[in-house]
Amino acid sequence: MNAFEEKDFSEKLELGIWRRLLSHAKGMRSVFVWLGFYMVLLAALETLGPLLTKYAIDRFVADGNLDGMPVYAAVFFVVTVAQAVCIRFFLVYAGKAEMGMGYRIRQAGFERLQQLPFAYYDRTPVGWIMARMTADSNRLAEIVAWGMLDILWGAASLVASAVAMFVLDWRMALAAMAVLPVLGYASVYFQRRMLKAHREIRKTNSRITGSFNEGIMGARTTKTLLREDRNVEEFAELADGMYRSSVRAAVFSSLYVPLVSVLAACGSAIVLVYGGSRVIGGLLLMGTLYAFISFSARFFDPIRHLARIFAELQAAQAAAERVMNLLDEKPEIVDAPGVREAFEATHGADPAGWPGMVGGIEFRDVTFAYGEGEKVLEHFDLVVPPGQSVALVGETGAGKSTIVNLACRFYEPTSGAILIDGRDYREYPLHWLYSRLGYVLQAPHLFSGTVEENIRYAKPDATRAEVEEAARLVSAHDFILKLEKGYDTEVGEGGDRLSTGEKQLVSFARAVLADPCLFVLDEATSSVDTETEQAIQHAIVRLLSGRTSFVVAHRLSTIRNADRILVISGGRIIEDGTHRELMRRRGHYHDLYVSQFIDESVDGTGPRT
Repeated sequence: MNAFEEKDFSEKLELGIWRRLLSHAKGMRSVFVWLGFYMVLLAALETLGPLLTKYAIDRFVADGNLDGMPVYAAVFFVVTVAQAVCIRFFLVYAGKAEMGMGYRIRQAGFERLQQLPFAYYDRTPVGWIMARMTADSNRLAEIVAWGMLDILWGAASLVASAVAMFVLDWRMALAAMAVLPVLGYASVYFQRRMLKAHREIRKTNSRITGSFNEGIMGARTTKTLLREDRNVEEFAELADGMYRSSVRAAVFSSLYVPLVSVLAACGSAIVLVYGGSRVIGGLLLMGTLYAFISFSARFFDPIRHLARIFAELQAAQAAAERVMNLLDEKPEIVDAPGVREAFEATHGADPAGWPGMVGGIEFRDVTFAYGEGEKVLEHFDLVVPPGQSVALVGETGAGKSTIVNLACRFYEPTSGAILIDGRDYREYPLHWLYSRLGYVLQAPHLFSGTVEENIRYAKPDATRAEVEEAARLVSAHDFILKLEKGYDTEVGEGGDRLSTGEKQLVSFARAVLADPCLFVLDEATSSVDTETEQAIQHAIVRLLSGRTSFVVAHRLSTIRNADRILVISGGRIIEDGTHRELMRRRGHYHDLYVSQFIDESVDGTGPRT
């Protein structure tokens, strides 16, 4: 299981979270302006209804005089039509607000994920990220478009109703609002408990999403290890936790909303009793009493709706906190202030005109640790001349991949410096370095699309001829032509329609097409068969010629032709030389090579001596 722990947030409703969230709606200002206009207009038109009815009761019913009825009917009709028109446009703009906010939140999240370094993905589960970008984003878009707007509409309706009641009779208005202190106390009490319950729901939901992801990605492993029953038990524990938190939140909501309704009914009852006695005493007109009863209902109806929205807001805040936590995540590897500006001032703003990389790499007294963990490298020194191919071998955890990732600036040294072409590589823009880098991983990843699209991913403007030439260089062209539609064959999600070896060849062609100055092969041939490996080896000899390269290898037979082999142990270089030199020394490399030769000879795939 991943050791990732979610950040705990405050126990109260944070308005700052919502202000920051709404900052993503800057491009939708006109939508929200029109939405606010129709919302205020609708609240005003709704306030006119009871006043018109009051007028009708006092003028037409109490006096028994129908003079002016046609005019009254026309006004009433116009007000009703105007309300319908306002509701129509209100719904249109609210829908635009929901879709627009959902789009902007997901776009901002995706852009942030592109900027974050490897370290973020090392410590953050995929399920957590997916939950933020799907369920939480949808919930926030919905609450912004409907929930928060309902709050504003409710507030406008409350203000309009309160003003109307105080204008009509301030004593009756105070009587109607006598229950507000109790309502305020109840709101604070339930708000804290609902917010805590919904935070637990969002946390558990992230873990459930992660469990789904692991279950799908690891289905084959689960089957072969007969882990189905145990996985079901572990998932049931998560689901039970989700159920308990959801029930707890539902209980608080089921108590809070009816309590508001009871208090609202009490307010209306007070108006009816107090106002009725005044009507009987001749101190209040019947039409005014009706208007007060209507305004009292209109005053507490929004409160009932606000109670529901308030309960939903508790759940939405938990989602908002986690989405904003993702959007606020700062990339750890960034250009230092002024670096890009200085580079552009010297070489121009167009990256295409920037100078190439010669390829000299130097580690100078480098120390590195992952976070607060144990140091992987300490006072590490290494000089790689331009164009040299360097192979890194050693036991798992020795520090091979760390050295490569530091050279590529996927991580930066805790102390010390790494130089490229004689300059600290932090003096170069990241774009300059990454655009000159070719990286082939042990587990190749292909994107949904065709074979050609995946190869062209490294160079979007490449021609078909360039794509095919890259494929030929890595001996992928022949197998691609045998596919159903050749280069136009869909590879499927993650490339699952191709074999592991075929995916590796396509990813290799993709790296070749970029024509990198610095080439990294991280166990790039460990997952392919012997025949495919031999094809790649012939290509590697041609491709690495004249390029600085790092090759992390498990199969020692694949690095025999490297210019230099480094044996890494405990973050230190314990042997350094060519294949022949290290074999003559009969040291650690010799023992590893002979041991692997004996093991692989059993299959008939042992390395040549």
